Amino acid sequence: MGKYFFLCCLLSAAQVLAVEVVEHGVIFFEEERFAGWPANAGMWSWGDEIVCGFSLGYYKKHPLGGHDIDSDRPSVNRQARSLDGGRTWTIEIPDYLQESGEERPVAELAAPVDFSNPDLAVRLRSNRVYYSTDRARTWSGPHPLPTFGRPGLLARTDYIVEGSRRLTAFVTAEKEGGDEGQPLCIRTEDGGMTWNLVGWIGPQPPESYGYAIMPATLALPGDAYLSMIRRGAVFDGKRRWWLEAFLSPDDGVSWHLLAQPNIDNAGNPATLTRLANGDIAMTYGWRTSPYGIRARISSDNGQTWSDESILRADGASWDIGYPRTIQRTDGLCLTTYYYHSEEHKERFIAYTLWDPALE
Repeated sequence: MGKYFFLCCLLSAAQVLAVEVVEHGVIFFEEERFAGWPANAGMWSWGDEIVCGFSLGYYKKHPLGGHDIDSDRPSVNRQARSLDGGRTWTIEIPDYLQESGEERPVAELAAPVDFSNPDLAVRLRSNRVYYSTDRARTWSGPHPLPTFGRPGLLARTDYIVEGSRRLTAFVTAEKEGGDEGQPLCIRTEDGGMTWNLVGWIGPQPPESYGYAIMPATLALPGDAYLSMIRRGAVFDGKRRWWLEAFLSPDDGVSWHLLAQPNIDNAGNPATLTRLANGDIAMTYGWRTSPYGIRARISSDNGQTWSDESILRADGASWDIGYPRTIQRTDGLCLTTYYYHSEEHKERFIAYTLWDPALE
């Protein structure tokens, strides 16, 4: 399994548990390129076969401290595939991209999708949805999503298959006045032919400055859902960015803010993964020094959480994170994210293989 590295440090008044980190590795790196944001695209697994989506642009140092990506040059979608549980990867161009690099035109879905297909992958992006029934080798779409009375959607991939024709997705809509955003629960019960609004997740943030975006959601017993929401707002004239949890006890119709977990990670989405033993693993980027990737475990369906565990803390700046996590057949978790270190100015797609069995 390789040499184990143990990362442990103390944070303010909280205890941090040691996590067995098997290895860190690189999925994609190229000089003068910017590879980022796996959380936006999605990650899917079928045993040892894993596919992780990401965006690929060009590196350019931002003069004001923003993302170091060249906004004057095109960014494209890519996906990485591993056939050995994440040890080695090949990079693919999704087939919904034309030779020009642009996506195919948006078209209505011609026939219902069988969500019970074991090789299914679904991708949500903006006002669009894409379906694959062959492990992301070929894609149907983009297909349009309704905007539910808002100027547009800001969807990222977050969904739960609940039957051969039923799929529930958790997306973000623009606020009534535009800009991001407010999360909502939507559902199709006819294989993607039509979509309905189930419920808004929390109140609409203030128009001046405030957002609630990028839900990461799991099903709980009794027709319930747990969703982690990325938040930003202004308090007493100062900006704050954090993660907060919402619970729906009634199949996504109503949503209730939970006191915990509430995580001040300076603006990075979480991802939730149901483990084989029933526990929930939550991973997220950490955008204050020491920059890196962190995790918590819940053994009671999100009612309580372990202390924070550091998967790595060697990031060179805040411009990292956006993780996705799957559990391999051997029980180890594979977390993918975008990253950069002191050795490389470029952003690259990385992974950490770690053991979620905390003592």
